[in-house]
Amino acid sequence: MSFLFGNRSSKTFKPKKNIPEGSHQYELLKHAEATLGSGNLRMAVMLPEGEDLNEWVAVNTVDFFNQINMLYGTITDFCTEESCPVMSAGPKYEYHWADGTNIKKPIKCSAPKYIDYLMTWVQDQLDDETLFPSKIGEHGFLSHTHTLYVSFLPSLFCLGVPFPKNFMSVAKTILKRLFRVYAHIYHQHFDSVMQLQEEAHLNTSFKHFIFFVQEFNLIDRKELAPLQELIEKLTTKDR
Repeated sequence: MSFLFGNRSSKTFKPKKNIPEGSHQYELLKHAEATLGSGNLRMAVMLPEGEDLNEWVAVNTVDFFNQINMLYGTITDFCTEESCPVMSAGPKYEYHWADGTNIKKPIKCSAPKYIDYLMTWVQDQLDDETLFPSKIGEHGFLSHTHTLYVSFLPSLFCLGVPFPKNFMSVAKTILKRLFRVYAHIYHQHFDSVMQLQEEAHLNTSFKHFIFFVQEFNLIDRKELAPLQELIEKLTTKDR
């Protein structure tokens, strides 16, 4: 979670996406942070008992966006048009950008341009209340002290819009694309990360990300191929 970064530099690539305090999603985020603080990442990613899977995926997707935002923000001086003329993850993997709306045909571009497109696109999805409803699970006529009883109430008592039917598909696309930023950082900028003494933050963030997407089968194995060796190394001892 974002608290892993402690009091270090708060430089980010894009503005941080905040989850409103007092909302049910904020309480879920706090629960996840507390569980993660125990050091057991496998347990930290599990769906809390009685919680909605879509909401759990939404909360964690926002947090991974914020984590990657901070991690990439630390190395933007090293990821330039000159140093990274293509968006790649090692010599075998190159990514071309398309969002299906503004850019329908995949275009070849530099890594900083690709990541700018990617993070802007993700930000737009997270800000879309029809895709990521922030009011889900809030109950207008109940005080905060009654939230323990919310799970026993029929869904018609909930205010706000529900998650759309295509939510999980959109979340999977977001996470697949966010993975590419991790892959680029590891393959092209790990020396810079070590120079900045950020490797522990990067490794913990990525390990958390991988455990989460594995827990709910959110990214196809073939998409993870650029970092498969690292994934096996980071996760083997926790099986």
